[in-house]
Amino acid sequence: MNVEEFRDFCLSFPDTREAMPFEGFFKSSKSILVFYVDKKMFCLFDLDKFDRCTLKCDPKLINELREEYLGIDKPFNLSPKHWISVAFNGDVSEELIKELVTNSYKLVTASISKKNK
Repeated sequence: MNVEEFRDFCLSFPDTREAMPFEGFFKSSKSILVFYVDKKMFCLFDLDKFDRCTLKCDPKLINELREEYLGIDKPFNLSPKHWISVAFNGDVSEELIKELVTNSYKLVTASISKKNK
């Protein structure tokens, strides 16, 4: 999967928007593309590197995923209790990456639904 296919997949979820909110902070973060539902992030990655993405994850699954896959690790600069980093060129299949992105989207939309009740 290339960067455009991955971007299109992330944008295929209802009410998803993209932004580059870190452009003005650090040189190293100017190319971080973030996908949101409402004001909540569910996926982000570096457009220039496109070597991994960071996803929201069910805390109950994080340790199991990290033990099973070398390509799943702690995220950079986000809570490792709720987020994972997934390498694109590692042992994580494209199918699993898409499943993890979908689950991340669902976690965020569920939290928004709870908040709006």
